[in-house]
Formats: sequence, structure tokens, C-alpha cells
Amino acid sequence: MKMIALIAVLAAGAAAVQDIPQAGQTDQHKWLAQLVGEWTATSEATMAPGTEPMRMESTESVRSIGGLWILAEGSATFFGAPFTSIMTLGYDPQKKAFVGSWIDSMQTHLWTYTGKLDDAGKVLTLEAEGPAFDDPTRTAKYRDAIELKSPDHKVLTSSVQMEDGTWTTFLKADYRRKK
Repeated sequence: MKMIALIAVLAAGAAAVQDIPQAGQTDQHKWLAQLVGEWTATSEATMAPGTEPMRMESTESVRSIGGLWILAEGSATFFGAPFTSIMTLGYDPQKKAFVGSWIDSMQTHLWTYTGKLDDAGKVLTLEAEGPAFDDPTRTAKYRDAIELKSPDHKVLTSSVQMEDGTWTTFLKADYRRKK
């Protein structure tokens, strides 16, 4: 009987701990928590103007790290080869900005993000700099926007800044939460 009482006390304590806000957690960290879960995605990518878009199906598993960070691991088949990606996102109150990184199994560049949330709290825009598509010896600016359409639907749009300063979208991914 004492064992059952001890288990009940421990279970109640564990449930209470989950409700305690993490030290340093902000509203921005709570926004990131909406991304946690299992997702499927359908993507279209256009790598060069005038070319037919490539279509891809993928999955993404997103987990929280201490309520302050998320880690998103993506899996797909790209050009017949397995593709894996890892994205980290958090919020840095000192910088007053979202921060993060991206790596994947098809490139050697470590992408670092800095971003902000729109006033409506629906779109997180992340900016990064990396190798230009047309000449990997020079860099270009990139922008990823994660838009929350609903708790179970998000859209990722990726764009590159052209030499004339305009932005061109090259990827759009429609994510649905697995049920």
C-alpha cells in the first residue's frame, strides 16, 4: 500500500513540475512550443527560373529541449538519395531575436539563423547567409518564413535575395500534423 501511495505522490509531483514555467522562458519560447510534434510535408522547389518545380514528400519530428529550444529532424528522399536535416531554434532575450541553425546531409555549410515574429504572432521570419546557388564561391542572403495557419498546419517558404535586392521564392512546404 505504501508503494502505491509513493507512486501517486511521485506522479503528482511530475505533473506539477511540467506546469512550472522554465527559468528564462518567454512568450517567444512558448510560440516555438507550437511546432513540437510529428509532421508530414509536401514540398515544391524551383531551383532555377523557368524550370519545372520538384515535388517531395517528407516527415519532420520536432521536440522541445527544456522549453527553451526546439530541435526539428527532417527526413525525405531527394534525387533518389536519403536526405536528413536538423534545425534548432530558440529565442535569445539579450539579442531580442530568434536564433538557430540548420544542417543537412547534402551540404557542408552550417546555416545560422536570426529572426523575428510578425506583429500578429503567425509568421516567424528567419534570415541566414550562405553559398549562392549560381556561384558557391560567393554568398547570398536567404529567408525562411514559418507561418502557422492553425495548430495542425504550417507552411515554410524559403527565398533568396537576388543581386537587384528582390526576393525570389524557391521552396514552399505545406506541413500537416500527424494525427
